[in-house]
Amino acid sequence: MGEQRAGQYDVAGTGFVRARAGVPAVPPGDAEEPLRLIDWELAFKGIRAITPAGPAIGREQAQEVVDALRTASSRAYEPVARTSGLHTPDGPETALVVDRPTWSRINLDSFAALIDPVVDGAARHGGRPMPGALARRLAGTATAGELTVLMSFLSTKILGQYDLAYDPAGHPRLLLVAPNIVQAERELGLDPQDFRLWVCLHEETHRVQFTAVPWLRGHLIERTRRIATDLMPRSDQILNRLNLVAKNAGAALRPGGAGLAELFLDEAQRAEVARIGAVMALLEGHADVVMDEVGPQVVPTVEVIRRRFESRRHEVTGLAAVVRRVLGLEAKMAQYRDGAAFVREVTSVVGLDGFNAVWHSPRTLPDAQEIRDPAAWIARVHG
Repeated sequence: MGEQRAGQYDVAGTGFVRARAGVPAVPPGDAEEPLRLIDWELAFKGIRAITPAGPAIGREQAQEVVDALRTASSRAYEPVARTSGLHTPDGPETALVVDRPTWSRINLDSFAALIDPVVDGAARHGGRPMPGALARRLAGTATAGELTVLMSFLSTKILGQYDLAYDPAGHPRLLLVAPNIVQAERELGLDPQDFRLWVCLHEETHRVQFTAVPWLRGHLIERTRRIATDLMPRSDQILNRLNLVAKNAGAALRPGGAGLAELFLDEAQRAEVARIGAVMALLEGHADVVMDEVGPQVVPTVEVIRRRFESRRHEVTGLAAVVRRVLGLEAKMAQYRDGAAFVREVTSVVGLDGFNAVWHSPRTLPDAQEIRDPAAWIARVHG
């Protein structure tokens, strides 16, 4: 039995990515080529080159992992839907099981669909001068290098994800990153079947959130695209942006800070990011609460998994700790905690149906202050 290589966890997954993929192969500098800030294909080649494939695993065992994860994702639907009170029109959907490069490819495609129209539109219609072909090539190459390092690191950490597919023609899918799940269950000494189902409970909750609440995906994409557009600087704003970097550096890199993303934000942009962050805190916290409620019913070793997984979250040291702080991953951990506390407090006061009023419309979503003060949300929405 040969060692499992990248791209072999799910053949269908590779086809799915290529069908959506990426960036049309138009020669740089072509008059019809949209202006791009990042050379996406170069970034993907770099990711494939530097990202380790993951734990050694034979072909037959790899197929068993894929089958087990697909089964776990389907099993997770019914208890998640029952516990959350949210039901999707189409019922369960089998997850797409992927390797690390395929996870990166899917996310690069989503980033391109989000960022490229913003960059191109700002340059062509926003009064910003179009850079020449050489400048575009150099900028795209430099940014691709930075993205390669970032995505390679993240692709070794992510266990699962509900991909929103920012391309309007894209198909949102639940992704499970097989090498990372196998590596985590081995390192933590967990029961594989239980751990895989436990991971799927959290990720399936995200799928149910977006499929049971049809307006939510479009709302989040629109808010994200709005802040991306606002962050595109004009040439006369470059000096001001540099001043913001100097001003915000300390806060961005403090424990729990938002990382590099916080460096470039003025007050209005910080407020918009806070609104998006509140929605993300709600989604992540809700998924954690549902996972915690369902877990004891269907995962026999759930207490062992929780204890060891939480210990792993808190024991990050050295370079990994620095990278997490720079990328703002500590802030993401805070989202889980704050969002879960909000969900639990609201549910304890107004019940599950009362909490689910949060999904009625964009106006019933909590803002950042309400995430920290659930009583304020209850007073606003329930009177």
